[in-house]
Amino acid sequence: MITPRFTSEKSRRERDDRESGFTLVELLVVLAIIALIATLAAPQVLRYLGSARTNAAKAQVRNIESALELYYVDNAKYPTAEEGLSALVAAPTGEARWNGPYLKGTTGLKDPWGRPYSYEVKADASGVVIRSLGKDGKPDGTGEDQDISN
Repeated sequence: MITPRFTSEKSRRERDDRESGFTLVELLVVLAIIALIATLAAPQVLRYLGSARTNAAKAQVRNIESALELYYVDNAKYPTAEEGLSALVAAPTGEARWNGPYLKGTTGLKDPWGRPYSYEVKADASGVVIRSLGKDGKPDGTGEDQDISN
């Protein structure tokens, strides 16, 4: 007897149902591979995140320094230590020549770690010092903990 060359539609459907989808073992293998890749990549990503915050702080210090120079051109002096960096956003009392705001909003007055930048006018009034104490908030340090100033 000759067997039929084509299987019936019903048996083909049953076989397709058994072969479709993924097994639990296949899914676990894929999850294990993803976890391995994440374990290897996470430290590198965190390292980049830390250096990105340091670079952002350096850029913010340069931006504040430029805004202070514009303030100096308009007012012929830097803001006093009492007025601080907020003089770049809102006019200090008694400043008739203030032509600001020199910075958009107060968000640029905090470092990437959420602490305000320290500001001081040099003793000889030749410039200013803008400083962030880095991630740890303490003087000196290395890496992410390094001080950032102009």
